Amino acid sequence: MSAIVARPGSILWFAQHELRLSLRDFLAMMTARKRQREGRVAIFLIGAAAVLHLIAWSVLGPALQDGPGDPSHLLVLVTAMMVLPFSLMASQAMESVTRVFYSRSDLDLVLASPASTRRIFAVRIGAIALSTSLLSLLLAAPAINVLALLDHPGWLAAYPTLLALGVVATVIALALTMALFRLIGARRTRTAAQIVAALVGATFVIGIQLAAIASMGTMSRLQFLQSDAVRAHAPAPDSLFWLPARAAMGDPAALFAVLAFAGMLFAGSIIGFSGVFGERVLAAAGISQQRRGSTRGARSFRRHNVASALRHKEWKLLARDHWLLSQTLMQVLYLVPPAFMLWRGFGAAGGAPVVVIPVLVMAAGQLAGGLAWLAISGEDAPQLVATAPVPEGAVIRAKIEAVLCVIGLVVSPILIAVALLDPMGALAALAGIAAAAASATAIQLWFRSQARRSNFRRRQTSSRMATFAEAFSSIFWAGAAGLLAAGSLWTALPLAGAIAVLATARAFRPQTAREFAF
Repeated sequence: MSAIVARPGSILWFAQHELRLSLRDFLAMMTARKRQREGRVAIFLIGAAAVLHLIAWSVLGPALQDGPGDPSHLLVLVTAMMVLPFSLMASQAMESVTRVFYSRSDLDLVLASPASTRRIFAVRIGAIALSTSLLSLLLAAPAINVLALLDHPGWLAAYPTLLALGVVATVIALALTMALFRLIGARRTRTAAQIVAALVGATFVIGIQLAAIASMGTMSRLQFLQSDAVRAHAPAPDSLFWLPARAAMGDPAALFAVLAFAGMLFAGSIIGFSGVFGERVLAAAGISQQRRGSTRGARSFRRHNVASALRHKEWKLLARDHWLLSQTLMQVLYLVPPAFMLWRGFGAAGGAPVVVIPVLVMAAGQLAGGLAWLAISGEDAPQLVATAPVPEGAVIRAKIEAVLCVIGLVVSPILIAVALLDPMGALAALAGIAAAAASATAIQLWFRSQARRSNFRRRQTSSRMATFAEAFSSIFWAGAAGLLAAGSLWTALPLAGAIAVLATARAFRPQTAREFAF
């Protein structure tokens, strides 16, 4: 069967172009641009899908044996499970829309062609909606399939429902970005959009945890959603609020209404925004290519010693990285619930060390890993730095110091709050944060490989070993800090696990990294 040949400039032709780019980007992300890894990636994905289905079966199977339960309770759970991916899809869509304006250098060329701007816009926004929905669909697929098999086939309607929610999330992200363009201009929109994306992505998760802490003194979202207080304040069962949940559960009328609403919203966005699409793209391209040679606001040079100059250089590069903002801000925002728990005074009897400290240590380790990758592997001018009359060790130490200073600035407020409630717990948290941040930085140093800063989102593809080592190291240090603060004798187990992870990572580091002793 011959492939379909689309007419140049048609919607199908642009759709094939977007599909080709998306497939190329996916393969590059999964294989780190190494074709020989494609077979192993396929085997890994199949195995991961099987494991996720087994987990879904083990969790949902016993729950379904007792029957469907209270319908109102089921509506609350299904709605909550759909709002969470919706907020994440809206965040991802806003970041994708911003990248379309500022990072896709092919748009100005395509817009200069005789092709219809409305077709280009429709295909590009449709591609964003599909890509933002795909991750949620893949993660929800095991639960949907198990529910369809064990309960009733109507649960398969959750697939088109999630896709419709992805379309709605993309349209909302597009409207917010366009509004930012109009209100604050193209220059400030790039930064503001990243902040808004992080806030949108974390709002629901943080909001649920804050409500659970305020009402029940726990950070468990599931326990809060199952509480009588939530069901008492929930809308009536026949309310339109439950329409997406009913659609996901297989109600044909609700599914038709959700799909029709998403379709009309998508069509309205094309009609409303396609006219100014080219103007916004050209304005964003002008900002991205604008030179920084303006003398306005110029400051005189300041004298620094070598170490101070290198640290300031790293801080300046981190501050200028617009795409880093949303990635880092999301991790910082997830520290809000533990901070609120401390503010409420929870943990005076030993609860804070158990709940707050592991979260703090885990966040510090993950944040340090990302910043260390940017400072070590994402160096923009490695040849220039290498030719400077500065020892390599001094350069590496300055990068590490810059990263650790940022980590200290982020965690200090919560660490001070912990110290006011539990001084010994604060010492355990400080030790865990220092160990997790140093371990993540060391792992990035051992597995460093030159890459572009724009590849920050896919840095995990450069070395699977470094990715898993960094994750398990943070987990073990978080467990050790929490158990140490609680005074448990089991602290030695996660401590030994963290040391073992570091020893294994150091033993398997590439040969090029062995030249520098850390």
